[in-house]
Amino acid sequence: MTGRQQPQYDVLVVGGAGVDTVVRVDSLPVPAADSVGVPPIREMPGQTGGYKALGCRALGMTVKFLDVIGDDWIGAMVREHLAKGGVDFEAVISTAGTRRAVNLVDASGRRMSFYDGRDPLDLRMPREFYLPHLRRARHVHLSVMHYARFLYDDIEELGVPVSTDLHDWDGVADHHKEFALRSDLVFLSAAGAGERIAGVMRDILRDGRAEAVIATAGAGGSYVLSRDGGGSTPRHVPAVAPPGPVVDSNGAGDAFVSGFLYGRRAGRDLEECARLGAVAGAYACTGEGSSALAGAEVLDQAL
Repeated sequence: MTGRQQPQYDVLVVGGAGVDTVVRVDSLPVPAADSVGVPPIREMPGQTGGYKALGCRALGMTVKFLDVIGDDWIGAMVREHLAKGGVDFEAVISTAGTRRAVNLVDASGRRMSFYDGRDPLDLRMPREFYLPHLRRARHVHLSVMHYARFLYDDIEELGVPVSTDLHDWDGVADHHKEFALRSDLVFLSAAGAGERIAGVMRDILRDGRAEAVIATAGAGGSYVLSRDGGGSTPRHVPAVAPPGPVVDSNGAGDAFVSGFLYGRRAGRDLEECARLGAVAGAYACTGEGSSALAGAEVLDQAL
């Protein structure tokens, strides 16, 4: 294989584009009723990969985003939204269509998501499509799309650092394990494993190649565990108060990852990166979808 080329992208995001249909409700769970009146329903292009790509681009990083989407109106919304955000996006077309989700969001910004991944298990991103971009990347972020796991061999051979976001993984489900064990930076929500989260973080470091595992806990801040951290207890990084009223938590975790990667690009230590992630995540909560994206000046001022 031809080796890496002069880096062209600060971050190459692979997978995770789609459209969220956001329905605002008074409270969760919703009442048992045949019909409930709600405010205007909004379509928010982005999802986990799109929000991260947009967040990194808003922070001034050079971003390339690759995915497999449908030739449908949902995919057209994704393309248009990413273009407006300055994200360089290329896609392979799948007959399965573009991923969707319906998100119920209550008055406090808390959400319940109904995710339609729709990718068939035999879906693959062609190697000739993604490989030239891997060779130009300083860092790769893989969303936990099934097809994305098949990029790890090439990523490792090229020696490109890679991160992933396991979302609310419970530490048990098989789908996430390869991503957890083959990534250099592993992000996940503390909500999935609950009181077992510290053990799950230790297991990832013990069994995988990760340099660090970062668990986000919303208003509870985040937790960082690293190989060189001098202990087996995750280090706590406090949350940051949003600069305005909380409107929507959709995309807050993705903004956290973007802020963290911004810090890594600048050579910050892990705790500082988590602090920057907290600032970006809190900022994201003040707008719907990806409408509130922190710029570099916001994060730099925080430190």
